[in-house]
Amino acid sequence: MAINFYGKHKMAGVNECFSIGSIVVCTNCFDEEIEGEVLGFEPNTKMLILKCPSTSNNSTLNDINIVNLAFAKDVQVKKESNFVPPPLPSLNLNRINNRIKTQIQDKKRQISAMSANVSPEAQKLYMTITKTIPEVSWQGQNIVVYDQVIISPPYKPENVKGTGNPEDKAIVYIKNIVEKHFKDNAIQQVSSTSTTHRSKPTATASQSQ
Repeated sequence: MAINFYGKHKMAGVNECFSIGSIVVCTNCFDEEIEGEVLGFEPNTKMLILKCPSTSNNSTLNDINIVNLAFAKDVQVKKESNFVPPPLPSLNLNRINNRIKTQIQDKKRQISAMSANVSPEAQKLYMTITKTIPEVSWQGQNIVVYDQVIISPPYKPENVKGTGNPEDKAIVYIKNIVEKHFKDNAIQQVSSTSTTHRSKPTATASQSQ
């Protein structure tokens, strides 16, 4: 599909509206005639979008020509279409608002992680936990989850402590998240290192006797 833009040599008095599906012939600034089916028209900018047969003679393809009618020489409607576009689907405002709220909360968590004056590793762990648990905060350099589980530096699974029984479900759950986080990071680092080594060219040296 080729997309072409045409303009120059302003044509005065172009105020027409074009219905979708109409066949229109435009004469551009190069005195070329562009005939095609109207795909869209923007009256404020006078941009007309035409679907034309492909110049590659491929019947399965089309060229898309975008013509600024304010700078065209001539425009003729060869066939008017009675096509009525379907109504636009209604917006789910609740879903949009929920997405906005979620993104705002995510940005706030990112800001909180970056302003805690902790290591990048601690920030990554904090963000990992907040993906599944919203009740996460900072207490100095400690990560506090559910207001009862504390992860202290260096933020390993053995650094996960709670106010209750060590076998408490919340504590075990947080330990599992921390353990998985470090395993995933280790796998990612190994994969990244392996890719870096493969990308380096092998240098061979030869000495002349």
